[in-house]
Amino acid sequence: MYDILTLNKISKTGLERFTDEYQYGDAVENPQGIMVRSASMHEMEMPQSLLAIARAGAGVNNIPVDQCTEKGIVVFNTPGANANAVKELVLAGLLISSRKVTQGMAWAQGLKGQGDAVGKAVEKGKSAFVGPEIKGKKLGVIGLGAIGILVAVLNQLLIRSGREEQGLMVVLAGLVCVLMLMVREISDLFDLIKSLFDF
Repeated sequence: MYDILTLNKISKTGLERFTDEYQYGDAVENPQGIMVRSASMHEMEMPQSLLAIARAGAGVNNIPVDQCTEKGIVVFNTPGANANAVKELVLAGLLISSRKVTQGMAWAQGLKGQGDAVGKAVEKGKSAFVGPEIKGKKLGVIGLGAIGILVAVLNQLLIRSGREEQGLMVVLAGLVCVLMLMVREISDLFDLIKSLFDF
């Protein structure tokens, strides 16, 4: 039997992968493994029984990796585990910000209680929330890690779903290193990026 200490709430999807050989929970004593998301382990006394720490996420800044290395404790992370969820939020954010969705929602909330006047108010005011379409715009993807690649691929799928000239044109800006050589100040780099891309 293996004992796994969970320092944060871990997704049920992940925990269901454990077989009957494992018991896990937030009150496990003398664990062979620890699963952690964001809890800081820097002040934690590592149990003698500990063999491995699994970080549910990409970074390991909340784990004392040097101390673990000295004690022979293996530290794992899970880069890309939430990449699809982040990709979808990027797309949602792109659409919400471009089409003024939140502004329109706030405006619509202000129409409460206007009764029969709502119809005319909507006809008069809705044009303020049209926002630019993403069709034909340039999307800069800075960095092609797990999330950047998924965003770029999603963009290509959007392009292929219609005529190519009607989709977002994605520019894979893994060329940021080259751009950095062209400018001396980071603020100049951001200005350059903003001048090249719509999103």
